[in-house]
Amino acid sequence: MKYSFRQLEVFLAAAHYQNITRAAESLAMSQSAASSALKELESQFDIQLFDRVGKRLQLNELGRLYRPKAEALVAQATELEQAFSKHSEVGALKVGATLTIGNYLAVGVMAEYMSSPNHPRVSLEVANTRAIARRVKDFELDIGLIEGELQSTELEVIPWRGDQLVAFCSPDHPLARKAVLTDEDLRQAVWIMREQGSGTRQSFERGMQGLLPDLTILLELEHTEAIKRAVEANLGIGCLSQLVLTDAFKRGSLVPLTVPEHRKFDRQFYFILHKQKYRSAGIDRWMTLCREL
Repeated sequence: MKYSFRQLEVFLAAAHYQNITRAAESLAMSQSAASSALKELESQFDIQLFDRVGKRLQLNELGRLYRPKAEALVAQATELEQAFSKHSEVGALKVGATLTIGNYLAVGVMAEYMSSPNHPRVSLEVANTRAIARRVKDFELDIGLIEGELQSTELEVIPWRGDQLVAFCSPDHPLARKAVLTDEDLRQAVWIMREQGSGTRQSFERGMQGLLPDLTILLELEHTEAIKRAVEANLGIGCLSQLVLTDAFKRGSLVPLTVPEHRKFDRQFYFILHKQKYRSAGIDRWMTLCREL
């Protein structure tokens, strides 16, 4: 074999950090050793994987082509190494989740996953759908859990479970006394919304088709708790996942609003994986735990 797994690790680290010094540090190598490994890999096959601009390494077209294959090969080698070492099948996992899922579902799955005999670590990044999809595409996350619909030639989008958005307001809001809202009520209301790029915003806009140009949006916030506090303060009305609102409805600090029947706020949660990402035992275990939730 003309290449080593260490050379592939250096290639992938350099692709991630775009700097050979930082790549070497991440692999606990000297800068010269990492640089030599990368040069040897390229010279052995008479190829160039990076465009070098000063100290910055930018993947070129060939590097982008081979990166997913190298990712998959190194992942398989890592799992095999764990098996040889008689560790549990599941290993450390890098998970990305959108806000609702990350705050209300993923933590319970993490606790179950990390209770495996070898206590594998899980890192969880919480961001909106657009950001999670980008990091899965770049192999910076092993798996993503998202609320929004996604079209991508690079990602596998797998249905997980259903969810429902609910419009809500403060108990003191005038709309709290209405049994069923009309489209005119929705049009005249002041809204406190999630930001563009979030799955919640995407589902809301789909349900509000025909009214969007007329809506008054006072605030766009990235955090669901901030939206709830703003609505509790009677700054406007909101629309979030029923998962986020259950406790507030029980306390009576917020009340649900019934929207017109033709306004559909149901949606789907999804797993997303890079199509060329090796499907490890850990990823399969994570997805199984999510489905059992």
